[in-house]
Amino acid sequence: MSNMPTGSVRRTAGNIMIFLGGLILVASAATKFARITPVVNQLAAIGFGGSRLMIIATLELCSAVLFLVPRTRSIGLLLISSYMGGAIAAHLGHGEPVYQPAFVLASLWIGAYLGHPEILWSLNLSTGTGSQAAKQASQQSALRQI
Repeated sequence: MSNMPTGSVRRTAGNIMIFLGGLILVASAATKFARITPVVNQLAAIGFGGSRLMIIATLELCSAVLFLVPRTRSIGLLLISSYMGGAIAAHLGHGEPVYQPAFVLASLWIGAYLGHPEILWSLNLSTGTGSQAAKQASQQSALRQI
């Protein structure tokens, strides 16, 4: 592994984090679809019982699948961020700890950045003094790779 270029190691680590995070979300959605009693009880306690539980599970699964597919990863990350932001807000609103959804969300963002740093192209993190045209060309190239 010492012969691997740093970029390759970073990309591999990011892809592993993306896969594991996606797997966590798919498994979480599966527990909701299977109506596992502790999960159903916990979500019912914060107002997500009955048909709302299936809506939550569907949103979670769709977001995870979009995130796991490289071509739709950007929109998947946006949807997962929204979904997990809602989870964090629901936990806060009911006095529950927020570390679990916050950790999953942070892991997914870190994995996405490590595996595909171009996913954050709109933040314009470059420190160079290149021309605006060069920056736009770089952004368009990044979009084609996504």
